[in-house]
Amino acid sequence: MSTSKSDVPNEKECLALLRDEGCTKRVIVHCATVRAVAEQIASRIPAADMKLVIAGALLHDIGRSQTHSIMHAVIGAHIAINRGLSPEIVEIIRRHTGAGIDPEDAKEMGLPDGDFIPRTLEQKIVAHADNLVSDNCVVKVEHSVEKLERKGAHRGAVRVAELHKELSALYGEDLDCMVDVLGEYPRLKGVRP
Repeated sequence: MSTSKSDVPNEKECLALLRDEGCTKRVIVHCATVRAVAEQIASRIPAADMKLVIAGALLHDIGRSQTHSIMHAVIGAHIAINRGLSPEIVEIIRRHTGAGIDPEDAKEMGLPDGDFIPRTLEQKIVAHADNLVSDNCVVKVEHSVEKLERKGAHRGAVRVAELHKELSALYGEDLDCMVDVLGEYPRLKGVRP
């Protein structure tokens, strides 16, 4: 899914939106770290809309300005709608948790009825880049899989592992290489840790 350049905020605009909404520095640094991973993944997948990936990665946790619960994705999508952001950005934000949340899991978690599984390439890249970042540290996929398993979210853990395989194949290398390619604490654009 592609958008016109005017529909997608640039890096500076995204960072300003996060600040305007009241995101903490910790959330902003996390978003910038996810952006670094997402940008690297998209750099080797020609079909990915890089501008959309960067904006989606920077804004994926904008809902954390109001809550750190699982509802942050739904709240973030509402913030994006109210800010007049493109439907593509709204959906990246709404669908970014884990490798998505299916309607059955959504009901169990108390989320609104719906399918929160990433469908587009850009949604998948941002969701998985988020899986490869813990706070502001780049990690291997097993970190997220084991975290979900410990919470009893077995279907979610399977979805994360499957998304990892899918995107690794498109990237041409196991995405666990992000730790080596970017380092545990990558150099961030526009943000100081």
